[in-house]
Amino acid sequence: MSWIERFVGVDLAWAEGQDGRPANESGVAALDRAGRVVDAGWTRGLDDTVAWIAATTADQPALLFVDAPLLVENPTGQRPCETQVGQRYGRWRVSANTSNLGSRHLAGVTLLRRLRGLGWSYADGREWPVRDRSVFECYPYTTLVGVAELGYDVERPRYKRKPRAVRPAEWRPVRAAACDDLLVRITGLRAADPPLLLDSHPATRALLDEPSPARDVPYKHREDLIDAVLCAWTAALWDRHGTARCQVLGLPAPAGPAATIIAPARPEQRRPLGSGHA
Repeated sequence: MSWIERFVGVDLAWAEGQDGRPANESGVAALDRAGRVVDAGWTRGLDDTVAWIAATTADQPALLFVDAPLLVENPTGQRPCETQVGQRYGRWRVSANTSNLGSRHLAGVTLLRRLRGLGWSYADGREWPVRDRSVFECYPYTTLVGVAELGYDVERPRYKRKPRAVRPAEWRPVRAAACDDLLVRITGLRAADPPLLLDSHPATRALLDEPSPARDVPYKHREDLIDAVLCAWTAALWDRHGTARCQVLGLPAPAGPAATIIAPARPEQRRPLGSGHA
């Protein structure tokens, strides 16, 4: 029986911002054990994000899942966890951006350093059940195609990442329709184990009450919150089921903390396509 009381998700803006050029918004969301959204919204910059995490978790046992690279030690190339995203979820048109020490935007690395100073610990998924105040890396796209209840059996939803051959004016209504369909599917998780009650907080209920906008800025505002909710629910799924419903991308790895992604997985996603090893 888990004692975790808060499942926190952050869709982090990867750039930290500079003087005269603030960071982009980060979506933030927190769930309780019953799947209720106890807090949700947006932050801007690491100071605001760290303050929100501290306020929403307070002294309660909590897990934090972040959509951003947290541990980056490779000088060049992709981290193994990013490569494995493409190997195992590529059939569903899911791949990961590349992160290395030469990357310009690594706000997640700074966030982890600051959270460690506040008593949080980075976790790479090798230990389960999970410990209180643990921070994991996740990737919402793997949740969307790895959770069978959402029904994305063939490919990921097209709610972002415009195809190169499609003009923006043609893409925006397609994107909005895909997002609205995604939200309908997420409401079905109220009957899942663990549940997610998207209508239990004003900010997330508005996602259901208002159609997805076509314009880029308000749409990105909405998308960030959706991804934060997916991060928080993935934290609850990992706490509840561990490797029965999720896999740890980035392993095997040498001793010591490894850069990993906790990814919900169907049975057919648990090994690289075309490879015989797990």
